[in-house]
Amino acid sequence: MTRDDRKVLAGTLAGTTIEWYDFFIYAQAASLVFGPLFFAPVDEEGSGMASLISLSTIGISFLFRPLGAIIAGRFGDRLGRKRMLVLTLLLMGTATTAVGLLPTYVGIGVAAPVALVLLRIVQGFSAGGEWGGAALLSVEHAPRGRRGLFGSFPQIGVPIGLILATGVLWIMSTLTTKEQFQSWGWRVPFLLSLILIIIGYLVRRAVDESPVFHELRERTRTSSAPLRDLVRSDSKNVLLTALIFVANNAAGYLLIAYFIGYGTESLGHSRPSVLLCTVAGAFGWLAFTLYAGVLSDRIGRVRTFQIGYAAVFVWMIPLFMLMETRDIWLFATAIVVLTFGLGLSYGPMSAMYAEMFPASVRYSGVAIGYALGAILGGAFAPTIAKALVESTGSAYSVGAYIMVLCVISLAAVSAVKEPKGADLGLAHRPAA
Repeated sequence: MTRDDRKVLAGTLAGTTIEWYDFFIYAQAASLVFGPLFFAPVDEEGSGMASLISLSTIGISFLFRPLGAIIAGRFGDRLGRKRMLVLTLLLMGTATTAVGLLPTYVGIGVAAPVALVLLRIVQGFSAGGEWGGAALLSVEHAPRGRRGLFGSFPQIGVPIGLILATGVLWIMSTLTTKEQFQSWGWRVPFLLSLILIIIGYLVRRAVDESPVFHELRERTRTSSAPLRDLVRSDSKNVLLTALIFVANNAAGYLLIAYFIGYGTESLGHSRPSVLLCTVAGAFGWLAFTLYAGVLSDRIGRVRTFQIGYAAVFVWMIPLFMLMETRDIWLFATAIVVLTFGLGLSYGPMSAMYAEMFPASVRYSGVAIGYALGAILGGAFAPTIAKALVESTGSAYSVGAYIMVLCVISLAAVSAVKEPKGADLGLAHRPAA
């Protein structure tokens, strides 16, 4: 790799890692402490409603990700990928830091949960614009035969962000008592975001704009209305990208948010032990995501996705069989094996999505498709999983739910004509 290549990969990885650290800190805090701190009045006689509502706030932000994707896509296709990435990073960091300073229900009453939800909406708006820009900046800089590898770098920002978020929570859980963590310990990971945002901002500012966007600007071919053009010419590909992401995002949010609460509340494991299991899973997800990017450069994006979704489908029932033994080592094994399928159905995504859209609407196409897939997949997956277990009395119902989504995503990716190696320049006109 050249020095410029390394700078691009460092910029996309650093920014994406910090964005998802912020996003996941909220998801994990919602699973652990936000219920009693912000929604206690609805939890009459220990009904569990506070916990359910807390988990549902994770999904509310997803509803605003398409809006962030539309706005960032519009200006990203007109003004450049880099500017949008810097803006979304600052927006996410501000919202996350504000959560760490927010008084709870005891302090300001109903204003506390309202403010919490509003800040989560800001996080969702930011996340909607973040991923598309990071994916395109890395893939559009990549040599044709290494797009899968370059595109996997913004993807591994997700597990690295999860490692950081879970690791900081683990440290705070270990260093504080349960009462101290509930009182102030949970705030520390949110406040640390301020330092990370400054680092990410400096790294991203040093990255050059995408060469494809330079070509667009030089030829004055940037679309004045990329969303309208996208709907007219590429609505099928937007639908396919959304459906392709559904199962991966739902299964991923079980690891990110649901398994932490399930392992501590339902299975009786200690919080630090479950957090360490999540960190182990995140390392597996990182390794398999990076491997999947390289693999997709060899055997194709579609085939790599198909292997990944088949693996997730097959593992769902054994996963819950191992967890139900209540052995912490088998709990960890179940999570780590799951990340093989998660990685293979996530690593090739940046490259494949970029290759499916023409340059003038590419930011809008990949960002909106990704955001819609997140709504249908991970937005309410932890809430749905908790509700399924409570209504059926069996965790296997959660496995069946993810298996249905795997069938949908596998059918969608199989409907895509292999795009590996497509020209990403102005002459590119992808086929569905």
